[in-house]
Amino acid sequence: MELLEAVRRRRTTNGPFLPDPVSREDQRLLAEVAGRAPSQLNSQPWRFVFVEDRATIERVAEISGASMTEAMSNGTFFERYKRWFRFSAEEMERTRSGMLFDRMPAPLRPFTRQVFTPRGQRLVNALRVPQTLGEENRRLVAGSPLLLGVMLDRAEKRPGELSEFYSLFSMGAAVENVWLTTTQLGLGIQFVSFPMEVPGAWAQLVELLRVPDDLELMAVYRIGHVPPEQRRPAIDWSSHQRKRPSQWVFRETCEQPETAWDE
Repeated sequence: MELLEAVRRRRTTNGPFLPDPVSREDQRLLAEVAGRAPSQLNSQPWRFVFVEDRATIERVAEISGASMTEAMSNGTFFERYKRWFRFSAEEMERTRSGMLFDRMPAPLRPFTRQVFTPRGQRLVNALRVPQTLGEENRRLVAGSPLLLGVMLDRAEKRPGELSEFYSLFSMGAAVENVWLTTTQLGLGIQFVSFPMEVPGAWAQLVELLRVPDDLELMAVYRIGHVPPEQRRPAIDWSSHQRKRPSQWVFRETCEQPETAWDE
């Protein structure tokens, strides 16, 4: 697979993985491509931990599922991200950004547009949707053959200093290298993000992974082989639309959108 094809095919995997392990050869390749990322002064501030231990993965899954249930129940998730929720193909085409909620449980479908309002939140909780989603999230993470923790060297990630920007920029480049390579290897990848949404949950992951004080845990990803037929969760979304170049690319100054590339 060529680079451009990998870039165009890059996706986030919302569904389950096959139980097959990710080979040590593939893991080593993921580490190699991460290490090829650019960094200021060749500082290479990233650190990675590959996790295959079932007990550890199960515990991460429990923390993630419980975090999703809490964030969905108290409304913080919906309130924080509602500007990116879309409820029709027409809305998605107009904005060309965000997530289209095109799959909802039958009892919620008549109330789709109200789901993320206070009244909708009460309905969601009455139907125990947060618990259903939390359990599904737990199963997804628990069914992952591999977790990848991404850390930064605190000596480089110094808040308020340029080195923090440089280290974050470098980490993003390293993770993108990993993401594109999973595409080439036929693997899927997804950010295990919900422990970040709930106070105290991320600290549990830090303790579980025994992250030393001189490193900061920045992200955890689940990685695995994608089934030929992906089963979609009860509540799911699509996010394949991308903004037109004229919405984010400019020519000469930021006052002149680049319109020639929209077709």
